[in-house]
Amino acid sequence: MSGLFITFEGLDGSGKTTQLQRLAASLAADGHRVVTLRQPGGTALGDRIRSVLLDSKSEAELGAIAPEAELALMFADRAQSLKQVILPALDEGSIVLCDRYTDSSEAYQGAGRELGADRVLALHQAVCNGIQPQLTVLLLPPLEKSLARARRRNERHIRKTGSDENRFEREGEIFYRRVHEQYETIARREPQRVEVFAEEASIESIAERILDVVHKRLER
Repeated sequence: MSGLFITFEGLDGSGKTTQLQRLAASLAADGHRVVTLRQPGGTALGDRIRSVLLDSKSEAELGAIAPEAELALMFADRAQSLKQVILPALDEGSIVLCDRYTDSSEAYQGAGRELGADRVLALHQAVCNGIQPQLTVLLLPPLEKSLARARRRNERHIRKTGSDENRFEREGEIFYRRVHEQYETIARREPQRVEVFAEEASIESIAERILDVVHKRLER
């Protein structure tokens, strides 16, 4: 791989998608080739999987989705994204910015659903050949603020499109505390890869700091 693979992680409402978009615009303005995608999603198959996993109406139509099935679907999406989008773009020398990757599965399914990090990491090795980003931007503002932002955003999305993506947002605070704590565990385990942005600051200030971190990685 000759490009740079960067992922953005955090709870919904943490601001990760906004920061990804800002970084993409800054890098493109500097003349870099930039590819952006999200997980689940980013491919035709991934978008189908996303609609099943995130729409709150899915379980009314399909029955309760088992945590193990949820995890398997996340990795099916990830395998397709790697083969169809991520690896070809990296081979061409592009900077790939991905909204969520395996850290999300470790946090949400491993910790939130209590399937265990070891099971998630074993699947990552088997399905994704252990491919990890060179840099992960982890946004971890206070939990309560992230959840409030996510719910407001979803309400706007429902009004605009008539569909929702709040299946996970219906989970309680205990679930999200497990997710939040697992993100902290990942950051402590892999400090060379994971850059944490936990404080409350303006969107512009955080964007500037992220861009500085990325420039330093590019200089290496």
